[in-house]
Amino acid sequence: MIHTQSSRFDVDIRMSPQPLFALYFGLTMISAVVMEMLRWQARAVPFAVLIWGLSIAGWLLCNWRPAVGRWLAIAIPAVAALAAHSGLGLANVLPFLALPVVLAAALVGIRASVGVTFVQSLVLLQWWRLGRADAGDVVVTLALCWATCGAMIYVYRPVYDLVEWSWQHFLQAQQLLDEARDRSAELKQTLADLADANLQLTRLNRLTQGLRQAAEDARHAKEQFVANLSHELRTPLNMIIGFSEMILQAPQAYGPGVPHALLADLEVVLRNSQHLSALIEDVLDLSQIEAGQMSLTKERVSMGEIVEAAATAVRPLYESRGLCLELAVEPDLPPVFCDRTRIREVLLNLLSNAGRFTEQGGVHVCAWRERADIEVTVADTGPGIPAEDAGRLFRPFQQLDGSIRRRHGGSGLGLAISKSFVELHGGRMWFESDLGRGTTFHFRLPIDPPLPLASSATRWINPYLPYEERPQRPVAPVAELRPRYVLLDAGGSLTRLLARHLDNAEIVSVANLEEASQELARVPAQALVVNGSSVSETLQQVLAEASLPYGTPAIICSMPGLSTAAEALGADGYLIKPISPAALLGALEGIQPRGKTVLVVDDEPDALQLFRRTLRASGQGYRVLSAGDGRQALAILRQQRVDALLVDLAMPEMDGFQLLAVKNQDPALRGIPSVIISARDPTGQPILANALAVTRAGGLSTAQLLDAIAALTRILSPIPPPADRALQAAPAG
Repeated sequence: MIHTQSSRFDVDIRMSPQPLFALYFGLTMISAVVMEMLRWQARAVPFAVLIWGLSIAGWLLCNWRPAVGRWLAIAIPAVAALAAHSGLGLANVLPFLALPVVLAAALVGIRASVGVTFVQSLVLLQWWRLGRADAGDVVVTLALCWATCGAMIYVYRPVYDLVEWSWQHFLQAQQLLDEARDRSAELKQTLADLADANLQLTRLNRLTQGLRQAAEDARHAKEQFVANLSHELRTPLNMIIGFSEMILQAPQAYGPGVPHALLADLEVVLRNSQHLSALIEDVLDLSQIEAGQMSLTKERVSMGEIVEAAATAVRPLYESRGLCLELAVEPDLPPVFCDRTRIREVLLNLLSNAGRFTEQGGVHVCAWRERADIEVTVADTGPGIPAEDAGRLFRPFQQLDGSIRRRHGGSGLGLAISKSFVELHGGRMWFESDLGRGTTFHFRLPIDPPLPLASSATRWINPYLPYEERPQRPVAPVAELRPRYVLLDAGGSLTRLLARHLDNAEIVSVANLEEASQELARVPAQALVVNGSSVSETLQQVLAEASLPYGTPAIICSMPGLSTAAEALGADGYLIKPISPAALLGALEGIQPRGKTVLVVDDEPDALQLFRRTLRASGQGYRVLSAGDGRQALAILRQQRVDALLVDLAMPEMDGFQLLAVKNQDPALRGIPSVIISARDPTGQPILANALAVTRAGGLSTAQLLDAIAALTRILSPIPPPADRALQAAPAG
């Protein structure tokens, strides 16, 4: 490709031979006139005819065979010089053979110039051998030709090198320009995609902010509920536990003869009440941890003392089950800066779980120093934990046996709270389990807590200074965030209404509820708007089939469309003026007439002419009849065979409403399909819908329900709110 373009470029930079042929023709004519004056006409005529013929042939060949024309332009001076020397006997014409050398360099190239010089040298030497030229003329001519050839090489070589270099760089620049255009197009597409992604990200951010606020409100409500509930439950539990303990410890205080069965039942009540009290404490601790309000009383504590105290508390459980409890605490452990009560509670939870789940063998507790931490392990010989249950072990209210009548009991909060306590101290907890051989729980605590500001770059940061964002001009285009609605409208009437009045909104039309659910899952939207024939039936369908993202409302309305208006008037189609040719022909194809005879009924002559020309120019072979009102149309319908009817509604004498009513009552005319062509828009009526339904994925909260009632009544109620009435009454006062 480059070679071809380079060759074309080389041809373009060389001179054209056509001016040379014109020059040859003129010089030959002048030479012929001079020779005639010198009475050399007999010898000049053949010479002139030869040159004229070659010049004319070269001129014609330049358009047909440019390469042959160039070589002919080079050959004519050589032929003329040799003919003048040999045929006319003119002296001192052989040096003109240097001219073809110059022309060859100018018309073809340097190699052609060398070749012409070599050929002319052979011709001159042959003439000298045959005695047609003197040795002196031959030597002078050869010297002149080779000197001219050398001059051409000296002059043209740098020029051709420069031209070739320029051409190659031009091709390279052109290639780079094409690549730059491609990159520019890709950049524009990328910027457009980035703007769209930015728009979607903004929508997602707004949705996320709303969901986050809802989650925060729910979390605060849960925390407040847990705190209030625990407080309200502690008072009656205190009474139950207190009276139960007093009755069990001093039954004589209630008189002699307290039944032993009653005391046994009270012991069960006391035990379950204490379990419920412990559960309330655990739930309260968990809520405080999640709220970040758990307070720790830290001090320097010996880990050996904590392990020994926890083991002493659970040893009766182990002895009752026939299990061994072994302790291995590394001596001379440094004291740990921690909350003694919380860490002892961690060990109690681990030891209690191990004792409840272990049937044979026992539990081994180890504590040792691991660099700057203290690591504690609790290893049991229980059944182990399956790998598929490992992910939910530290979740609140999660147990491996999730049934209500589980064998080992427990609330499922101990491990979650223990892990949270360890993490509050800056440590971590994990476990290792071998199914059928036992489980080992590890937790590691730092001996010394980390300093608030380490000796690094963070020491220069003041956490109390307000954050100031550095203003920076965005490079990517900032797209305008418009409200987005997903619209399911089979008739298209609501689509046109929204497109006309909500010009600043993005309307996404879908074909069914499944596609609507996919579109809402792909990009968030303000609402799903559904236009159905029946609000109640459409609402049930939306609730049953639509999968709405959480918090996305669905608005269902029943707005009559063009098809509904056409059915109400007994027509098969409805077109609103102005009507395009494509819409008109499409409506006729939709009603599928049996033939090609169409009756157009309209009181405007210009409209009749427009419809007539549109149908005839369609190439479908329609035969068009016309009528100015309903009476003329009925007369034509009863006299001729009509395959389709196009009727306007507003007409004098008999309008379109009456015409359609009469046609539909006549059995002979009832089967003729009809299309309404009117300027009256059925969706432009003052009253469009008589019902509206709203649903929301995730339900409505009390505040949302009250706000929705207030907003709808403010819009729909004929009685203005008190504030509005006050404003209306103010000018009168």
